[in-house]
Amino acid sequence: MMGELNSPPRVVVRDFTDALALRSTEELPLLETHVWRRRIDCPRTQIESLRELLTPDEEARARRFHYDKDRNEFIVSRGTLRTLIGSYLSIAPKELSFRYSEYGQPKLEGDRSIEFNVSHSGGMLLLAFSLNHRIGVDVETIRRDFSTLEIAERFFSECERRSLRELPEELRHPAFFRCWTRKEAFIKALGEGLSHPLDQFDVSLAAGAHPILLATRPDSNEASRWAMCDVAVPDGFAAALAIKLR
Repeated sequence: MMGELNSPPRVVVRDFTDALALRSTEELPLLETHVWRRRIDCPRTQIESLRELLTPDEEARARRFHYDKDRNEFIVSRGTLRTLIGSYLSIAPKELSFRYSEYGQPKLEGDRSIEFNVSHSGGMLLLAFSLNHRIGVDVETIRRDFSTLEIAERFFSECERRSLRELPEELRHPAFFRCWTRKEAFIKALGEGLSHPLDQFDVSLAAGAHPILLATRPDSNEASRWAMCDVAVPDGFAAALAIKLR
């Protein structure tokens, strides 16, 4: 078991379809991490079907959103999460119970080996699942309406800022969002939210880079305990996945 936990799980990226909801079980092998992609702007009938899976407290939370866009994002995200976990565990989606960490991350109640993480941006939803491996996933819309160097000075490490400055200006925005999603995936997997200083670790800004997690501080050995990769998403987005190995 220890050897398996130290091996990077194979990452399988799949598109969520309504057909999955008709299946009673979905396998999640020990040595695989699944990442599901789905558009949030689905038909109203699908949104209402997903809304029926929510618990009363989640339904109340959905009603508190002022804008339909935000409400639909929550319904589709939580309803799809319940559908997939229910399929993996062979449990009715509505019967699943969540608790929340001090940083607001949902966790399954009970002694469950399944780990999950969710991210959405610009109508794109990603849901990641793994067994016994802590994971984090992040997706972002690649925007070009701001100065990358100014934001990087506030949030990136010195190594990352230097790498960004060395790039031609036309390449900085994609590189910025590669860096941002990689860093966000890592801190989400840590489970500490933004309380973990973003300048205490370095990631590569290069496309398809290996390794991606370059250094961690103050424990320099922490980087070797993680695997990180980009997630395939449509043009106009950047996404990354972080997996703790041991």
